[in-house]
Amino acid sequence: LVLALPTAALAARRLRGTGEAGLVAARVTCTALAAQMGITAAQVLPFSTGVILEPLPVDRLVAGLPRAIANLCADGWFDAAHAIMTTDTLAKAVSRQVQVGGKTVTLTGISKGAGMIRPNMATMLGFLACDAAVAQPVLEQLVTEAADLSFNSITVDGDTSTNDSFILIATGAADNAEIAATNGADYRALRDAVVEVSIALAQAIVRDGEGATKFMTITVEGGADRDECRKVAYAVAHSPLVKT
Repeated sequence: LVLALPTAALAARRLRGTGEAGLVAARVTCTALAAQMGITAAQVLPFSTGVILEPLPVDRLVAGLPRAIANLCADGWFDAAHAIMTTDTLAKAVSRQVQVGGKTVTLTGISKGAGMIRPNMATMLGFLACDAAVAQPVLEQLVTEAADLSFNSITVDGDTSTNDSFILIATGAADNAEIAATNGADYRALRDAVVEVSIALAQAIVRDGEGATKFMTITVEGGADRDECRKVAYAVAHSPLVKT
Protein backbone atom coordinates (compact mmCIF):
# COMPACT_ATOMS: atom_id res chain seq x y z
CA LEU A 1 0.00 0.00 0.00
CA VAL A 2 1.47 3.33 -1.09
CA LEU A 3 -0.12 6.58 0.02
CA ALA A 4 0.56 10.18 -0.95
CA LEU A 5 -0.80 13.62 -0.14
CA PRO A 6 0.05 16.84 -1.99
CA THR A 7 2.26 19.23 -0.05
CA ALA A 8 -0.51 21.80 0.15
CA ALA A 9 -2.76 19.34 1.93
CA LEU A 10 -0.09 18.43 4.43
CA ALA A 11 0.44 22.07 5.27
CA ALA A 12 -3.25 22.88 5.49
CA ARG A 13 -4.57 19.97 7.57
CA ARG A 14 -5.42 21.66 10.84
CA LEU A 15 -7.89 21.04 13.60
CA ARG A 16 -10.81 23.29 12.68
CA GLY A 17 -9.75 26.07 15.02
CA THR A 18 -10.42 24.03 18.17
CA GLY A 19 -6.93 24.48 19.61
CA GLU A 20 -5.43 22.13 22.15
CA ALA A 21 -8.76 20.43 22.83
CA GLY A 22 -9.06 19.60 19.15
CA LEU A 23 -5.58 18.13 19.08
CA VAL A 24 -6.37 16.00 22.13
CA ALA A 25 -9.61 14.78 20.53
CA ALA A 26 -7.79 13.82 17.34
CA ARG A 27 -5.13 11.91 19.26
CA VAL A 28 -7.73 10.11 21.41
CA THR A 29 -9.57 9.01 18.29
CA CYS A 30 -6.38 7.81 16.59
CA THR A 31 -5.32 5.88 19.69
CA ALA A 32 -8.74 4.26 20.06
CA LEU A 33 -8.83 3.15 16.42
CA ALA A 34 -5.26 1.88 16.54
CA ALA A 35 -6.07 -0.27 19.57
CA GLN A 36 -8.97 -1.92 17.76
CA MET A 37 -7.05 -2.43 14.52
CA GLY A 38 -3.88 -3.76 16.17
CA ILE A 39 -1.66 -0.99 14.83
CA THR A 40 0.09 2.04 16.30
CA ALA A 41 -1.58 5.43 16.65
CA ALA A 42 1.10 6.88 14.37
CA GLN A 43 -0.32 4.72 11.54
CA VAL A 44 -3.73 6.42 11.75
CA LEU A 45 -4.42 9.55 9.71
CA PRO A 46 -7.29 11.68 11.07
CA PHE A 47 -9.46 13.66 8.66
CA SER A 48 -12.21 16.02 9.74
CA THR A 49 -14.42 18.78 8.41
CA GLY A 50 -17.38 20.48 9.95
CA VAL A 51 -18.34 23.64 11.77
CA ILE A 52 -15.23 25.67 12.58
CA LEU A 53 -14.59 26.16 16.32
CA GLU A 54 -17.08 23.40 17.14
CA PRO A 55 -15.40 20.57 19.12
CA LEU A 56 -15.74 17.07 17.72
CA PRO A 57 -17.95 14.69 19.76
CA VAL A 58 -15.00 12.44 20.57
CA ASP A 59 -17.04 10.09 22.80
CA ARG A 60 -19.47 9.40 19.95
CA LEU A 61 -16.61 8.92 17.52
CA VAL A 62 -14.86 6.38 19.70
CA ALA A 63 -18.14 4.58 20.49
CA GLY A 64 -18.86 4.25 16.77
CA LEU A 65 -15.51 2.68 15.84
CA PRO A 66 -16.47 -0.99 16.43
CA ARG A 67 -19.50 -0.66 14.16
CA ALA A 68 -17.46 1.14 11.51
CA ILE A 69 -14.82 -1.59 11.59
CA ALA A 70 -17.47 -4.31 11.40
CA ASN A 71 -18.91 -2.65 8.30
CA LEU A 72 -15.60 -2.61 6.42
CA CYS A 73 -16.02 -4.11 2.95
CA ALA A 74 -14.42 -3.85 -0.47
CA ASP A 75 -17.51 -2.29 -2.06
CA GLY A 76 -18.27 0.20 0.70
CA TRP A 77 -17.44 3.29 -1.35
CA PHE A 78 -21.08 4.34 -1.73
CA ASP A 79 -21.66 4.26 2.02
CA ALA A 80 -18.38 6.08 2.64
CA ALA A 81 -19.32 8.81 0.16
CA HIS A 82 -22.48 9.42 2.18
CA ALA A 83 -20.72 9.16 5.54
CA ILE A 84 -18.36 12.09 4.85
CA MET A 85 -21.13 14.48 3.77
CA THR A 86 -21.77 17.60 5.85
CA THR A 87 -23.63 20.38 4.02
CA ASP A 88 -23.46 18.39 0.79
CA THR A 89 -26.80 17.67 -0.83
CA LEU A 90 -25.58 14.57 -2.64
CA ALA A 91 -22.80 12.02 -2.37
CA LYS A 92 -19.87 12.35 -4.75
CA ALA A 93 -18.20 9.24 -6.17
CA VAL A 94 -16.41 8.37 -9.41
CA SER A 95 -14.92 5.12 -10.71
CA ARG A 96 -12.91 4.35 -13.84
CA GLN A 97 -10.86 1.50 -15.31
CA VAL A 98 -7.76 1.83 -17.46
CA GLN A 99 -5.24 -0.54 -19.03
CA VAL A 100 -1.77 -0.20 -17.51
CA GLY A 101 0.99 -2.56 -18.59
CA GLY A 102 -1.53 -5.07 -19.90
CA LYS A 103 -3.41 -5.10 -16.58
CA THR A 104 -6.82 -3.63 -15.79
CA VAL A 105 -6.40 -0.93 -13.15
CA THR A 106 -9.45 0.31 -11.28
CA LEU A 107 -9.66 3.80 -9.80
CA THR A 108 -12.41 4.81 -7.38
CA GLY A 109 -12.72 8.07 -5.52
CA ILE A 110 -15.07 10.02 -3.28
CA SER A 111 -15.15 13.65 -2.23
CA LYS A 112 -17.15 16.00 -0.05
CA GLY A 113 -17.56 19.74 -0.01
CA ALA A 114 -20.10 22.43 -0.81
CA GLY A 115 -19.08 25.62 0.98
CA MET A 116 -15.85 27.47 1.78
CA ILE A 117 -14.43 26.16 -1.47
CA ARG A 118 -11.49 28.12 -2.78
CA PRO A 119 -8.57 25.75 -2.54
CA ASN A 120 -5.40 25.84 -1.76
CA MET A 121 -7.29 23.97 -0.36
CA ALA A 122 -10.72 24.36 1.39
CA THR A 123 -13.44 22.67 3.40
CA MET A 124 -13.22 19.54 1.31
CA LEU A 125 -12.06 15.96 1.48
CA GLY A 126 -11.02 13.81 -1.45
CA PHE A 127 -10.00 10.17 -1.33
CA LEU A 128 -8.84 8.38 -4.50
CA ALA A 129 -7.60 4.79 -4.54
CA CYS A 130 -6.28 2.63 -7.35
CA ASP A 131 -4.91 -0.90 -7.45
CA ALA A 132 -1.88 -0.04 -9.58
CA ALA A 133 1.66 -0.68 -8.39
CA VAL A 134 3.39 2.72 -8.22
CA ALA A 135 6.66 3.78 -6.61
CA GLN A 136 6.27 6.29 -3.76
CA PRO A 137 8.16 9.20 -5.43
CA VAL A 138 6.11 8.78 -8.60
CA LEU A 139 2.85 8.70 -6.67
CA GLU A 140 3.80 11.86 -4.79
CA GLN A 141 4.45 13.68 -8.04
CA LEU A 142 1.19 12.36 -9.49
CA VAL A 143 -1.00 13.40 -6.55
CA THR A 144 0.47 16.91 -6.60
CA GLU A 145 -0.15 17.29 -10.33
CA ALA A 146 -3.67 15.89 -10.03
CA ALA A 147 -4.48 18.23 -7.13
CA ASP A 148 -3.25 21.27 -9.04
CA LEU A 149 -5.40 20.40 -12.05
CA SER A 150 -8.53 19.60 -10.05
CA PHE A 151 -9.16 20.50 -6.41
CA ASN A 152 -6.74 23.43 -6.56
CA SER A 153 -8.48 24.84 -9.63
CA ILE A 154 -12.02 25.24 -8.31
CA THR A 155 -13.91 27.83 -6.30
CA VAL A 156 -17.45 28.26 -5.04
CA ASP A 157 -17.34 31.29 -2.77
CA GLY A 158 -13.72 32.40 -2.66
CA ASP A 159 -13.29 31.28 0.95
CA THR A 160 -10.65 28.90 2.26
CA SER A 161 -10.83 26.88 5.45
CA THR A 162 -8.81 25.53 8.34
CA ASN A 163 -8.61 21.96 7.11
CA ASP A 164 -8.87 19.79 4.03
CA SER A 165 -7.21 16.81 2.41
CA PHE A 166 -6.78 15.05 -0.92
CA ILE A 167 -5.25 11.60 -0.66
CA LEU A 168 -4.14 9.14 -3.36
CA ILE A 169 -3.65 5.46 -2.55
CA ALA A 170 -2.08 2.73 -4.70
CA THR A 171 -2.48 -0.83 -3.42
CA GLY A 172 -0.50 -2.72 -6.08
CA ALA A 173 -3.21 -5.39 -6.27
CA ALA A 174 -3.51 -5.08 -10.07
CA ASP A 175 -0.12 -6.82 -10.30
CA ASN A 176 1.21 -4.56 -13.03
CA ALA A 177 4.91 -3.90 -13.34
CA GLU A 178 5.65 -1.15 -10.81
CA ILE A 179 5.57 2.31 -12.33
CA ALA A 180 8.89 3.74 -11.21
CA ALA A 181 9.29 6.66 -13.64
CA THR A 182 7.15 9.37 -15.19
CA ASN A 183 8.35 9.07 -18.78
CA GLY A 184 6.65 5.83 -19.84
CA ALA A 185 3.34 4.87 -21.42
CA ASP A 186 2.14 3.15 -18.23
CA TYR A 187 2.59 6.30 -16.18
CA ARG A 188 0.84 8.44 -18.80
CA ALA A 189 -2.14 6.07 -18.88
CA LEU A 190 -2.44 6.08 -15.09
CA ARG A 191 -1.80 9.82 -14.86
CA ASP A 192 -4.57 10.62 -17.35
CA ALA A 193 -7.04 8.43 -15.46
CA VAL A 194 -6.12 9.88 -12.05
CA VAL A 195 -6.47 13.43 -13.35
CA GLU A 196 -9.80 12.60 -15.01
CA VAL A 197 -11.25 11.15 -11.81
CA SER A 198 -9.83 13.99 -9.70
CA ILE A 199 -11.37 16.63 -11.96
CA ALA A 200 -14.74 14.85 -11.88
CA LEU A 201 -14.68 14.72 -8.07
CA ALA A 202 -13.62 18.37 -7.82
CA GLN A 203 -16.25 19.56 -10.28
CA ALA A 204 -18.90 17.62 -8.36
CA ILE A 205 -18.10 19.83 -5.37
CA VAL A 206 -18.63 22.97 -7.44
CA ARG A 207 -21.91 21.69 -8.89
CA ASP A 208 -23.11 21.06 -5.33
CA GLY A 209 -21.94 24.45 -4.09
CA GLU A 210 -24.08 26.06 -1.41
CA GLY A 211 -26.63 28.19 -3.24
CA ALA A 212 -25.10 27.43 -6.65
CA THR A 213 -27.36 27.29 -9.71
CA LYS A 214 -24.70 27.56 -12.43
CA PHE A 215 -21.46 25.76 -13.30
CA MET A 216 -18.84 27.78 -15.15
CA THR A 217 -15.44 26.93 -16.60
CA ILE A 218 -13.06 29.85 -17.12
CA THR A 219 -10.35 29.63 -19.78
CA VAL A 220 -7.52 32.16 -19.78
CA GLU A 221 -5.28 32.55 -22.82
CA GLY A 222 -2.15 34.59 -23.41
CA GLY A 223 -0.82 34.62 -19.85
CA ALA A 224 2.90 34.61 -19.16
CA ASP A 225 2.60 31.32 -17.26
CA ARG A 226 0.08 29.08 -15.52
CA ASP A 227 0.29 31.04 -12.27
CA GLU A 228 -0.64 34.30 -13.97
CA CYS A 229 -3.54 32.62 -15.77
CA ARG A 230 -4.82 31.19 -12.49
CA LYS A 231 -4.76 34.65 -10.87
CA VAL A 232 -6.79 36.07 -13.73
CA ALA A 233 -9.26 33.19 -13.62
CA TYR A 234 -9.79 33.49 -9.87
CA ALA A 235 -10.23 37.27 -10.14
CA VAL A 236 -13.09 36.63 -12.54
CA ALA A 237 -14.53 33.68 -10.63
CA HIS A 238 -14.59 35.49 -7.29
CA SER A 239 -16.30 38.60 -8.59
CA PRO A 240 -19.86 39.00 -7.24
CA LEU A 241 -20.64 41.06 -10.35
CA VAL A 242 -19.68 38.19 -12.62
CA LYS A 243 -21.60 35.68 -10.50
CA THR A 244 -24.80 37.71 -10.64
